[in-house]
Amino acid sequence: MKIVIIGAGPGGYVAALKGAQMGAQTGTDITVIEGKEVGGTCLNEGCIPTKTLIASAEAYVNAQRCDYYGIDFTGSLTLNVQKLMARKNSVISTQVKGIRALFKSWGVKLKEGRGSFISEKQVRVVNSNGQEEVITGDKFIIATGSRPAEIPTFPFDGKRIISSSDALNIDGIPASMIIIGAGVMGCEFGCMYQSFGTDVTLVELMPSALATEDCDVSQLLEREMKKKKIKLITDVKVDQVSVEDDGVRAFLSNGKELKAEKLLVTIGRVFNSDGLGLDKVGVTTGRGGVIPVNSMMQTNNPDIYAIGDVVDGMLLAHVASAEGMTAIKNIMGHRQEMDYTCVPAGIFTSPEIGSVGMREHQLQRREIAYKKGQFLYRSLGKAHAMGEITGMFKVLSDEAGKTILGVHIVGHNASDMIHEAAVAMRAGLSVKALAETIHAHPTLAEGLMEAADDVFGEAIHAPKK
Repeated sequence: MKIVIIGAGPGGYVAALKGAQMGAQTGTDITVIEGKEVGGTCLNEGCIPTKTLIASAEAYVNAQRCDYYGIDFTGSLTLNVQKLMARKNSVISTQVKGIRALFKSWGVKLKEGRGSFISEKQVRVVNSNGQEEVITGDKFIIATGSRPAEIPTFPFDGKRIISSSDALNIDGIPASMIIIGAGVMGCEFGCMYQSFGTDVTLVELMPSALATEDCDVSQLLEREMKKKKIKLITDVKVDQVSVEDDGVRAFLSNGKELKAEKLLVTIGRVFNSDGLGLDKVGVTTGRGGVIPVNSMMQTNNPDIYAIGDVVDGMLLAHVASAEGMTAIKNIMGHRQEMDYTCVPAGIFTSPEIGSVGMREHQLQRREIAYKKGQFLYRSLGKAHAMGEITGMFKVLSDEAGKTILGVHIVGHNASDMIHEAAVAMRAGLSVKALAETIHAHPTLAEGLMEAADDVFGEAIHAPKK
């Protein structure tokens, strides 16, 4: 069997490698087509470069806190943007080489160029030199992802009005920046640039930052951003933007004006389904070009699957990978359906956020009776030892206090610790089981145990309610 995958992002390349593993004994032929670079947006323009720069920002902030840790430092700290970019590019390069090496190891063929269907069994690949090649396949996976939406009101120029991709390739730290959108991306960039010394203003149409997250999570983050002097303007939109010689001026719907050196747009994504020749194979698309699929990741053409951002849903790299695994298993004859009920997510703001399952406002909207337990970082000895006392753990359960409905962590290493909760939920463990699991001391993860105990009002290191 010949399998052709269009797109080598976290969905496409994972599907290819899993398919190669499963088909190693049957001679399955797998070809991946990629128009840019393996790893997709996540590796080259998203997850990895942002987290690399965020790590540098955290190191810079911690270096300024040397005195707090009992370290005398008499020198001066200087940001070297060229070194920041070089380090980021080095991390990306290492990961890219790793994926290419895995392809070679498992016998996955990589065709570099833009792919499009010319028939139900053929895909044309056009490389950067204009050379064409036709690849024949039996089953296909579309994993072409998405790209930043360009809003007509403020078109990208790469200098004053920039996209998230532009924000990762700067040649200097701007003195000031307006960020349109206080969602995940806007808040991550806002915290990162503030750490580098930029005066940041976030403009958000919704009533709060991270409006889709749990209310306690967004409130805590807003409080911490205020401490960092990150300005947040909510319930307002940007009506118009004008580019001037020394910066950008934004005109808000409330009649106010903002001015900054740069304006970063972090709202909206466009599905990369255009130019794929889907009309040649009868694959239908929905609003905005989204490709509808069933629970097995099949399109309306049973031989063509689609995964990742291009199918909408949860635009997360690890979800794309899971969808890729589901698609390839079905192609290889192992029926499997995609399950989205227990997907953890990390938000790399300052402080970090980790979430899995239901938010409190979702439970209220659905009129689901629930209980909750909370525990603060500042009650943990390890948090004090680390100098990271900002944050909280929150466990949501059913009214009986048995089933874990959701877990939310805000604070240092939250994106790593949330996986304990994800495993517990996926395994169907009770709140008591989580609370009664012995946690090593001193660790931050003890806070999750305490929050689970607090569902019953029994957290040891919390005052009586």
